[in-house]
Amino acid sequence: MVDFDQSMKRLRSVSGYLGSAVLNFAGETLYLDEENTGVDIAYSASIFNDAFRSISEASLDVGFSEASFVETKTQDGHVFLINSAGEAGGDNFSKLNIFAIFRDDGNIALGKMIMERTSQALSKAMAEL
Repeated sequence: MVDFDQSMKRLRSVSGYLGSAVLNFAGETLYLDEENTGVDIAYSASIFNDAFRSISEASLDVGFSEASFVETKTQDGHVFLINSAGEAGGDNFSKLNIFAIFRDDGNIALGKMIMERTSQALSKAMAEL
């Protein structure tokens, strides 16, 4: 079994971090951390996941590959959704999306770096199941 809580520990420690979720390819929530947000992270992650799929389709329409990362910057924060892309040529089981929100004064660069590494590690762990 994949220990999502342990896998997301480093992301939770980044300055400015507010909350996150891990979604499978179908958009189902596998992990949720909304304790310090006052926000329905599962709902927000689902909305962003739908938008992410639309952006990926549009990317394919112009001849590029699927989207792998979406960042929404607002005046007071950042919302990220990153796709692990799973194992190349594999089934969708190992493809995961990580959703996270950060305050604008947080360490955004470190957060993105950790999200990328975490998504790849989680995807690999899912593929091994």
